[in-house]
Amino acid sequence: MKYNDLRVNKNTRPTRAGRGISAGRGKTAGRGTKGQKARSGHHKMPAGFMGGQRALMQAIPKLKGFKSLHEKATVVYTDRLNDLSGKVDNILLADKGLIKSPYEKVKVISRGELTAKINLETQFASKTAIEAITKNGGSFKRVARLQRQAIKSDE
Repeated sequence: MKYNDLRVNKNTRPTRAGRGISAGRGKTAGRGTKGQKARSGHHKMPAGFMGGQRALMQAIPKLKGFKSLHEKATVVYTDRLNDLSGKVDNILLADKGLIKSPYEKVKVISRGELTAKINLETQFASKTAIEAITKNGGSFKRVARLQRQAIKSDE
């Protein structure tokens, strides 16, 4: 048997720091002398703390502007609705190619002349658009946006 082949069991009892000089880790308890890391609570610094100098988050420039989390409504103008009649909703607008998908929010805004009598059922409409629709004998009804059907997998 050689000296390097000897197996020594690790001391399972943890070292008790700061329990007097004779304990081996007394007085400064292995923290050295003075300084920030010798003090209690030194490991609770906020994220990005750089030793008292200006933090990195404060040093780098901020991004300009603002990005809203709300999805904007697709705009449809009243002069595009002249070739429609009867009930006009998201599904009909998508079929006619005025919006990309029937599942998006739609806002009708007045522009030009509206000659058709329509019963509009969308999410939003401007006051002037509602006036133009009612002037021709139509109506506006605010409805919720269509939701996509969840695809259920057979397992």
